[in-house]
Amino acid sequence: MTPVAAARRPAPGVVRAYVALTKPRIIELLLVTTVPTMVIAQRGVPPLGLVIATLVGGSLAAGSANAINNYFDRDIDELMARTSHRPLPRHAVTPTAALRFGVTLGVLSFVWLVALVNLLSAVLAAGAILFYVFVYTLGLKRRSPQNIVIGGAAGCVPVLVGWAAVTGQVGLPALLLFAIVFAWTPPHFWALALKYREDYGRAGVPMLPVVRGVAETGRQILLYSILLVCVTLMFGPVGQMGLLYLVAAVGLGGTFIFMAWQLLRDTSEQMAMRLFRFSITYLGLLFTAMAVDAAISGPLL
Repeated sequence: MTPVAAARRPAPGVVRAYVALTKPRIIELLLVTTVPTMVIAQRGVPPLGLVIATLVGGSLAAGSANAINNYFDRDIDELMARTSHRPLPRHAVTPTAALRFGVTLGVLSFVWLVALVNLLSAVLAAGAILFYVFVYTLGLKRRSPQNIVIGGAAGCVPVLVGWAAVTGQVGLPALLLFAIVFAWTPPHFWALALKYREDYGRAGVPMLPVVRGVAETGRQILLYSILLVCVTLMFGPVGQMGLLYLVAAVGLGGTFIFMAWQLLRDTSEQMAMRLFRFSITYLGLLFTAMAVDAAISGPLL
């Protein structure tokens, strides 16, 4: 390699910084719901090429939204211990470069999905980016304790993208899948916010534990957990799920409600993190049960 080529090659630390801007762990969580949704829509295993194309396009879209979020939140990220290691607070990437990177990923996502999946999936993914940036990041995050409730809708869109990728439309089952993730998001995120409520208070972000206290947050987590289980049970007949899904929905849902009730009685950071970690496991197992159930039952008559 010539000295000039070596000089142009980005340093590993810079590459890692750009990857970190996309928040890979959040992307992984979003994709956990996309593949099972595609299996449910197909009532079997969709074509591998379609699955890969949808996952790549969805990852680009989520990475775009997260990178742009990093750009706008760089001031408060510096104030919070949980986020102070991110690329912009560490000055590993310039703000302008981060914004340009995020916008580029968004454009690539749209073009990719239009070319390899379909226009509806591309529009849905683009809408999720815009909603996350303008409604959640710029509109609600610093102004309302309901920020994660309303803004969390952006994280529900991957199920719509996956459904549209297979069917070319958004049907009632897809909307209920959206509702499941929508009801899951507040207890999942508020459990984490309980642990980092001092961080959010220091940064002036009105998360529910900061403005309403830990007791009210625990109560809201329990209420949303009950709502979540109700929606998952509704999905059974609408999605024409079988016994496997019903058993999983009842078992996992009962555990979720029980842990939320425990958190209401003991709002310690340890209990909050137990629920937070379980909520991730819950979502993955629930959607896996859906996919297996749909694949076993085969095409609908």
